[in-house]
Amino acid sequence: MAVLSKIRQRSLLLILVIGFCLLAFIVGDIFNSGGFNQTSNDVGSINGKDVAFEDFRMKVAAAEQGGQGITPTQAANRVWEQEIAIALLSDEFEKLGLRAGEKHIMESLKSDPNIGQNPMFQNAQGQFDEVKFKEYFRSNPEQMASLKDREKQAELNAKYQMYNTLVKAGVFTTEAEGKLQYQLEADRVSFDYVPVLYSSVPDSEVKVSDQEIVDFMKKNEKKYKADEHRVVEYVIIADKPSTEDENEVKAGVEALLNESVKYNKDTGKNDTVPGFRSAVNVADFVNANSDVQYDSSYVAKSDLPTAHAEQLFNLAEGEVYGPYIYEGYYCISKSLGRKAGAKAKASHILISYEGTQVPNKKEVRTKEEAKAKAESLLAQAKSNPSGFSMLAMTNSDDSSAQQGGDLGYFSPGQMVKPFNDYVFNNSIGSIGLVETDFGFHIINVTDKQDAIRLATIARSIRASEATSDELYQQAAQFEMNANDKGFEESAKAANLTINPAVKVAAMDESFGTVGNRREIVRWAFDKETDEGDVKRFEVPNVGHVVARLKKINAEGLLAIDEARLSVEPILKNRKKAEIIKNKMKGSTLEAIAKAAGSTVMQAGAVTLQSPVLQGSGAEPKVVGMAMSAAPNKVSEPIEGNTGVFVIMTKEVVKAPALQSHIDYVNKVKGQRMSFAGRLVPALKEEAEIEDNRSRFNY
Repeated sequence: MAVLSKIRQRSLLLILVIGFCLLAFIVGDIFNSGGFNQTSNDVGSINGKDVAFEDFRMKVAAAEQGGQGITPTQAANRVWEQEIAIALLSDEFEKLGLRAGEKHIMESLKSDPNIGQNPMFQNAQGQFDEVKFKEYFRSNPEQMASLKDREKQAELNAKYQMYNTLVKAGVFTTEAEGKLQYQLEADRVSFDYVPVLYSSVPDSEVKVSDQEIVDFMKKNEKKYKADEHRVVEYVIIADKPSTEDENEVKAGVEALLNESVKYNKDTGKNDTVPGFRSAVNVADFVNANSDVQYDSSYVAKSDLPTAHAEQLFNLAEGEVYGPYIYEGYYCISKSLGRKAGAKAKASHILISYEGTQVPNKKEVRTKEEAKAKAESLLAQAKSNPSGFSMLAMTNSDDSSAQQGGDLGYFSPGQMVKPFNDYVFNNSIGSIGLVETDFGFHIINVTDKQDAIRLATIARSIRASEATSDELYQQAAQFEMNANDKGFEESAKAANLTINPAVKVAAMDESFGTVGNRREIVRWAFDKETDEGDVKRFEVPNVGHVVARLKKINAEGLLAIDEARLSVEPILKNRKKAEIIKNKMKGSTLEAIAKAAGSTVMQAGAVTLQSPVLQGSGAEPKVVGMAMSAAPNKVSEPIEGNTGVFVIMTKEVVKAPALQSHIDYVNKVKGQRMSFAGRLVPALKEEAEIEDNRSRFNY
């Protein structure tokens, strides 16, 4: 009672304390959940225009549904790239004042097969009818919302077509550019030169500091710009079976070979159960005892497991082979007989005609013309069987023409019936003509193989529960040790191999040799994860991955250790060039060669299109200097790609003048056909893009 009295006396204080705790809990939850930390409710912005999360989420969900098995991260990446492209191109459309009228939008809608080729919107002649299209939506107002969405997409597409046309029209090739291309290919220069390769100076003689690498990158910021990323190293503790597990599976498979005695609960007696060797219904026996169901097909020797093919293929009917290991299974196989000519190999020449669904028609022809050509080719093939491959390459409408008509090996039923029947009813070397829905086939039966039918019991060699528990304990212990004593030391002590560090960006999904492991990437980018942190992940079909966040690299220049691989050789060669230049003294090439420990070499009739020098490779700068230098004059040292060169031009032969350079104009024009495809990447490079997707657990 005294206690209750004291509680009543302090009830107000107690209420205040409880209230304060609840308030602290709520406020803390707000901060932890990102209510105040979240800087934006948008997944990002593109040139100052925000991309709202809800709109983005709905588009990602739609992409997942229509993406045929793509992951949520892949869908998010796809939608994000689309958002960037649409935003950047829309800005360009606005700057140019591009407008899409009703006709443009309708043409864009018609290009969609679901609209343009929809029978509901076609007239009696099978052509798109705009009146029927509009009438349908007037009669079905509930469909108008979807039409509005399609019209927006069609308008955007129509503007893009206009923009693309403008860009293509703006990218043209002049006669002068054609002439230059001609000169690059046809002007020739012959010169003597003294090469001293950079590799002749030991790397130990030149040192490159971190600051020099940073200074070089600053001068080439675009080339060495890096997005924010993380470097993660990891150890895999594979969930693999122990020797005891393997022996247990093997013993279980061996026990199936012979008959056994089992207690029958229904009769209360022991029954003798037939084994694999004596089983009458082999298919049922396999299906009841195997992890892989019975397959009744005949298998050629070449398709059997390589290590066991000889023994399996030569089994007598009813004979059993095994146990043997194949692709993670312990197996026993029983021969159910062999079949002669069960697989065949053939080549063919397909001559299609108008109306057949063949995409590679070499020419348009009627059925009669196709038959006449096929009969002519049949006669040629029979008179000269060794030339069949060439006839197929030059005449066949099938994609196999590139392989001389060779279709490889196939089983009965894999080809259309007339083709199948000819091949399997005729001997090797037979050449004949059949007709199918694809056209006329001249067929050459090139080989046949006998095959064997096997009944195979296969049991997966998996880690037992005890082994999995042991591996879990090992992984958990390693995680604790790595956090306390260091990752490398703990790995060495546990005899574990540290895999090469993986560089991952915020929206990456793939992780090293482990495959798609988005959860590891998310952890690496979590604001609570610091450099040096270690975490264990369970990965299905792999085991335990214990990862360590090795480095956090912010957006900016490449990390020095990453840049060194590409920048250091450039800076070293510059320093080596100065050492080499100091050796290249003399008034003649012979004197310079002697001073530098090199030899005088000759380059004959070299072009700028192919500026390759013997022993040095491509040296466009050296060849260009030779083209423009005065004859018989020793040059100053030239820093090339592979070394330093001193040259003396002997002769420059200019190409004869042409009245027209149209062929070269067309060649340059062909090289620029892909320019339109570089539009979005070019715009993206100059854009200000903020990507916050990782904050929303994508």
